[in-house]
Amino acid sequence: MTTTTTSPTPAAQLARFAAELQYSDIPESVLLKTEDLWVDWFGSVVAGHNARPVASITRFALGQGPAQGPAEVIGPEGRSSSPYLAAMANAAASHVAEQDDVHNGSVFHPAAVVFPPAVAVAQALGKSGKELLTACIAGYEVGIRVGEFLGRSHYKIFHTTGTAGTLAAAAAVGHLLGLNAQQMLHAFGSAGTQSAGLWEFLRTAADSKQLHTAHAAGAGLMAAYLAKDGFTGAADIFCGPQGMAAGMSSDSDPARLVDGLGTRWATPETSFKWHASCRHTHPAADALLQVVRAHQLKVSDIAEVVTHVHQAAIDVLGPVVDPTTVHQSKFSMGTVLALAARFGFAGLNEFDDEFRAEDTMLLRDKVRMVLDPEVDGAYPQRWIGKVTVTTTDGRVLEGRVDEPKGDPGNTLSREELTDKALRLGAFSRAVPAAQMQQSVQKLWQVREWTRVEKLLLAV
Repeated sequence: MTTTTTSPTPAAQLARFAAELQYSDIPESVLLKTEDLWVDWFGSVVAGHNARPVASITRFALGQGPAQGPAEVIGPEGRSSSPYLAAMANAAASHVAEQDDVHNGSVFHPAAVVFPPAVAVAQALGKSGKELLTACIAGYEVGIRVGEFLGRSHYKIFHTTGTAGTLAAAAAVGHLLGLNAQQMLHAFGSAGTQSAGLWEFLRTAADSKQLHTAHAAGAGLMAAYLAKDGFTGAADIFCGPQGMAAGMSSDSDPARLVDGLGTRWATPETSFKWHASCRHTHPAADALLQVVRAHQLKVSDIAEVVTHVHQAAIDVLGPVVDPTTVHQSKFSMGTVLALAARFGFAGLNEFDDEFRAEDTMLLRDKVRMVLDPEVDGAYPQRWIGKVTVTTTDGRVLEGRVDEPKGDPGNTLSREELTDKALRLGAFSRAVPAAQMQQSVQKLWQVREWTRVEKLLLAV
């Protein structure tokens, strides 16, 4: 008599990893990087909390639930609500300033969909800082692998942070809830069936990007709580005949879901954003700055800039020809490069004050994108920046950056991350500098916390 055994599916393996991850399993280098990502995220949520689209989502959330609750709605108003509604509001705020982190290989912004639901639930349940970090790492590891699994074809139509982000949120919250492997698998099924987010909003400068992160955080949290209550989800939401890959990808790779679980840590591969714009613009912006500085060019010296890019940059940025809002301008290659050339940095204030300035638009219209085989072949594992600059006196100058500022090989120091967070707090024009400084200093000590309480401290 022979017996056959069925190997666990990639979904089951990933669910077991997310459910059973222990703080003691995590290398010190991964914990340190997660602390960096944590402080970096906080700056973005404070900067974005009072943006118009975020205010709209927050009003909706608070109007639907308790005006007070165990979870903080981050901002100087000191509001709170249920974990579900606070997670939605904070996730929306995390993604509007375009300064939140990104994982290159998955083209996914983990912080915006992992930290908001995890913090809200940790506050409600009285979890420690170590428990919070462990859950967030589970969320990063799951979300990144789901993004890699879905592949390049997915990103052409779908905003991966909204789709893979739902799974990341479910993993983080599920870990805090103590889901076992089977319950986590059900949470994945319920999260995956709610995955959503389409790029069409960029054509008309719509507000949907903030809705994507709010929905992902809320839907993932709901999926985890439902699983805790015995609610079941699809057993193979990733690879089933009518699962995510079947409906959302033509180049999915199931092996990416379990790539090196427990040995290859994807969290430290995450990049920080230096410029306040879509990450697809950063490599070219850094390459242009290299040329400008090396040859001491003035903006008036530039006749044309050709950016050599990967196809995804063309897919996402191409529709934005004449940006009409600050947020849409952050997806305009020409605008980003013009601001970088003019000011040496495409920051939040530069976008707010200068994205429609005459000098910006003059240089913006001299920038064009062309598909480059080398750059496209390296993407998404490497985001190479290449530009060809033609000057008004006829010189042709080349710039190249293999690791944009903020990538793991060209990362930000803790001093730079602190300065960035304080700069983002100042941009909000609502949080006093002393309050932001005190809060950031406390955030760096997260591993020492016996209980996750309010993040934006009262002064």
